[in-house]
Amino acid sequence: MNIYLSAIIHIKENAIMDAIEILKKLVIETRKESGCIQYDLHEDSRNKGVFFIHETWDSNDNLQQHQVSDHMINFRENISSFLEKPNIVYIGNRLF
Repeated sequence: MNIYLSAIIHIKENAIMDAIEILKKLVIETRKESGCIQYDLHEDSRNKGVFFIHETWDSNDNLQQHQVSDHMINFRENISSFLEKPNIVYIGNRLF
């Protein structure tokens, strides 16, 4: 059964361009991972500095490997000073 995630990221207004570069690297590296079906970055068109990532993984094991991957650890370290508030992550199952 696939696993679906949505992460919401709030970036400080003066750090948006730097954050986009960090997010872009995360997306590029994550898409190479085993079990990554979808990993897309979106920017909220109505709220400046709000980004969301939609993810689909083929298994919980691959998702857990992603969480401890070097690029994910680097992302957390590099993005932390740009955050307006903590990230919100939703994990769900497809209903239909």
